[in-house]
Amino acid sequence: MPSLGDQVRDWQRGVEAVERGDWGCALRLFSGFPEPPAKMCFNVGCVHLLAGDPEAALRAFDQAVTKDACLAVGFFQRGVARLQVGRSQEALADFQQALAQLRGNAAIDYTQLGLRFKLQAWEVLFNAATAQCALGLWAEATRSLEAAAATGPDGARGDLRVALAQVQKQAPLQPRLVPRGEVFRPPRRHLEHLEHVDFLGKAKVVVASPALEARNQGVWPQRPQRPHTDQLGKQVPLGLLAPGGPDPEHSEDPTGAGGVAAGDPESWVTVTVQCAFTLALQAPRGADLSRLRALLGQALPLQAQHGQLSYQEPGDSGRWVPLPEEGLRGARQEAASGPEGLRLQCRAAGGRPVLYQVVAQHSYSAQGPADLGLQPGDSVDVLCEVDQAWLEGHCDGRIGIFPKSFVVPAGLR
Repeated sequence: MPSLGDQVRDWQRGVEAVERGDWGCALRLFSGFPEPPAKMCFNVGCVHLLAGDPEAALRAFDQAVTKDACLAVGFFQRGVARLQVGRSQEALADFQQALAQLRGNAAIDYTQLGLRFKLQAWEVLFNAATAQCALGLWAEATRSLEAAAATGPDGARGDLRVALAQVQKQAPLQPRLVPRGEVFRPPRRHLEHLEHVDFLGKAKVVVASPALEARNQGVWPQRPQRPHTDQLGKQVPLGLLAPGGPDPEHSEDPTGAGGVAAGDPESWVTVTVQCAFTLALQAPRGADLSRLRALLGQALPLQAQHGQLSYQEPGDSGRWVPLPEEGLRGARQEAASGPEGLRLQCRAAGGRPVLYQVVAQHSYSAQGPADLGLQPGDSVDVLCEVDQAWLEGHCDGRIGIFPKSFVVPAGLR
């Protein structure tokens, strides 16, 4: 059994054979379908009519209207074939059936179905008059032509007047039929699918990088690269010494070790220091966030500039929440102040504010240089939400990314 692609190709080749007048080739291609649809049977009938074989055309149109009882153009063409073999009464019935399938419409446009033909109601009435003339029903033929003139376009009025004059003389009429060479064509979308498509495309050379390879393997997502603050001439992150060495203005050896050249890169190491300070500040009740930072900056300017001010939620959770812009006023609406006043927290890591805190529930082994290894119970300061699945945080002096599903918000353990 031929594939669908082969059937569409044969269908299109048959249409091309009809266009060049090769009836034998067209019949061979249209007749090669194992289970021909109504459209294909219609095509076979039209080719037989063009080839001068109305009996074979009649058999093909019989199959077409049997497979599709609403195919008005099939009844129309079968009526023409029956007129050619002298079966005028049956032809009249076919034309009446075609008119019934129009359902009161002036025309049926078959273009969208692949047949470049519009079946007009007046043409069906004209062919009905042709069959009535063959039966000697001249009065009925006149009424059919008058009905056709009433519903037909202005361009058909001339042909209809000539036909009426012939009927009055009791002269026979020649039936109208589908234009020569017009048959059902395969859908354009099916023809487009027959064209060769290169799904693989051309080969490309991709330069791999360790970070890209690790990301593609699902090991760790690529972190957005941040500039080094010491290279930009900005404040060195809190708790970190610049890798290039101390301030040149303070190049003395504080330990008295001596014997080390200041310009030797191997003479310096990175030292991470975690410091905690507790301060009591006197602030107005309506102080906003900028006012609080100004008060804190009088004692700890770097912490005030880079730290995140948070207050502790009331209740059992104890979660630290970033202080809103309205400052103490907004915090007091959610956290009741006790005798000691409102307690705030100022946290920063690497010169970046802490958004909130989470606690590790599962062990996570670092799988890349940018990962942050975790153990159950570790408290992590969240610095950035990388995406829906990854967070960047700080824990025990280390900064890196870790899966969000491995932690829970602080206070929800």
